[in-house]
Amino acid sequence: MIIATFGLSNGIDPSFLPVTFYLAAMTPERMERIQSVLAHRQNDLTVVLENVFDPHNISAVMRSCDAVGVQEIYVLNTKIPRHKKWGSRSSSSAAKWLTIHQFENAGECFAALRKKYRTVLTTHLSAGAVSLYHTDLTGSTALVFGNEHAGVSDEIRAMADGNFIIPQVGMIRSLNISVACAVTLYEAYRQKAAAGHYHTQKLSGQEYGTLSKQWGMYHEESFDTDRVDYSDGRSRQS
Repeated sequence: MIIATFGLSNGIDPSFLPVTFYLAAMTPERMERIQSVLAHRQNDLTVVLENVFDPHNISAVMRSCDAVGVQEIYVLNTKIPRHKKWGSRSSSSAAKWLTIHQFENAGECFAALRKKYRTVLTTHLSAGAVSLYHTDLTGSTALVFGNEHAGVSDEIRAMADGNFIIPQVGMIRSLNISVACAVTLYEAYRQKAAAGHYHTQKLSGQEYGTLSKQWGMYHEESFDTDRVDYSDGRSRQS
């Protein structure tokens, strides 16, 4: 990209360049796309993944987050090694457009969450769980999803403010983690859209400026939709 090349070749740290400098060097289409996406980012909604070991599941969640305007995602690994990469095919490069926080300590993760989000909700099949469709997702909310086998741990449920479930009527009363997250996020999208949350900019001026600079340094081709390879007969989406 022009900006990154200019900055690096002249010994200039691109992070110190003003937002207007980045925007001026973009094509009109790229600038409009970035401004539109940032205008719809929701800084009062996030997703937390607890010990989700399959990077393709994490990447599929990232793609759903990007689709509904969630900017931040928290990845908590207390029982598995820290993730070094994500399943790129499932994410369609979504990771580069998100702010990803990784934690290895539950207490530290929740301390960070409590600074930004008022309510923390887990998804777990229990007697006291409330239906997703009876849960208010228009407020400042962090949604916690557990791993592929055990779900959300007792430790995390004890630290949360409530628990919800996705209603099901089938024999197998569980969904893939990436599917469960997508269903939940689109219910949040429905509620927030009805409440007008996508009609006004949610990001602060500082958040907007930081992301504008960061995104402006990616190549134009990054905006193209990646194709999913089904040649081996398996979907890579989860």
